[in-house]
Amino acid sequence: MAAHGLGPSRRSDVAPFLAMDVLARAAELEAAGRSIIHMEVGQPAAPAPKIARQAAADALENGAIGYTHARGIAPLRNRLVRHYRDAYGVEIEDSRIMVTTGSSAGFNLAFLAAFDPGDRVVLTAPGYPAYRNILKALGLVPVEVEVGPETRWSLTPELIDKAALDGPVKGVLVASPANPTGTMMTPEALSDLVRYCDANGIWFISDEIYHGLVYECEQATALSTSGNAIVINSFSKYYCMTGWRIGWMVLPEVLVRPAERIGQSLYISPPELSQIAAMAALDATQELERVRQGYAANRDFLLESLPAIGFDKLLPVDGAFYIYADTSRFAPDSLAFTRRMLEEAGVAATPGADFDPVHGAEFTRFSFAGRLEDMREAVERLKDWLA
Repeated sequence: MAAHGLGPSRRSDVAPFLAMDVLARAAELEAAGRSIIHMEVGQPAAPAPKIARQAAADALENGAIGYTHARGIAPLRNRLVRHYRDAYGVEIEDSRIMVTTGSSAGFNLAFLAAFDPGDRVVLTAPGYPAYRNILKALGLVPVEVEVGPETRWSLTPELIDKAALDGPVKGVLVASPANPTGTMMTPEALSDLVRYCDANGIWFISDEIYHGLVYECEQATALSTSGNAIVINSFSKYYCMTGWRIGWMVLPEVLVRPAERIGQSLYISPPELSQIAAMAALDATQELERVRQGYAANRDFLLESLPAIGFDKLLPVDGAFYIYADTSRFAPDSLAFTRRMLEEAGVAATPGADFDPVHGAEFTRFSFAGRLEDMREAVERLKDWLA
């Protein structure tokens, strides 16, 4: 029993990450002998690239693994400079790059370096739930703005102006491709939004962790428009390195030292072994493009097959590896719907309440980061279950 008057902090009162709760229950069912098709989490089925695994093995064999510079090893930061030059035609200084313990650490550092308690940060709804939860835990105010088909599920300057009527906006966070929707902003729309934030003294944070996983649209980095943008990326998605917990951020010069100081105390440094593997992964383009082609095949199959079994209201899937489906025709509450789907059909998916506290009950997110044969099996199970 807790001592009298002692208990958890108010800042710890954040919503659970439902996708992880679904994953945990799916693991319990599998441990009991059930066959489960995993479409709940955004985790690539493919392993880290072969050359990344080999680089890590060589490092373990040949030397000690220890602390590094808080901003990451210089060879990796220099390689990321070349990545931006090759992928986007953008020149940045390696001094502005900070390697992080996954993109999650990048968001922590960005929020701590750029904002003070009580600052209001605009997010989209639907959107990734950890944004909201991290902001709340840090004493910041997430301002969730509902987006829909009229803006192609993207923020606009007009929507931010409307949000500012209730109080000053200090930050805007945008993901393109987005989670859970898979939709993307056009380069022009992204640039307009970045310029709006610059003109109004608002920090713009660009979540670009799904870059590379694009099917329909052209991807653009916010760095093409402004050196004031905070860009966060990760080796988890395109590079298939979720468990390695390695990512990076590109910071405006004024935030480099503040983020570094905070990082020194919170994390000391990102893991050296993961940094060595990540540097190699940046040269694994052929292997990773084959993985991306597998996602494209999954996407094509599901966009044809899901409407045929009743999931006929799907958001555009421009990038990432998610399909956000309107499931209100089957049940008014997607939390109950996905629980039944898991228990009765053996298909794990994430309820929309994770991503949208207002309309999320009407939607379910399906990840297609797995194998095509699993996608086929999932559709067959759902077809039989819904019949």
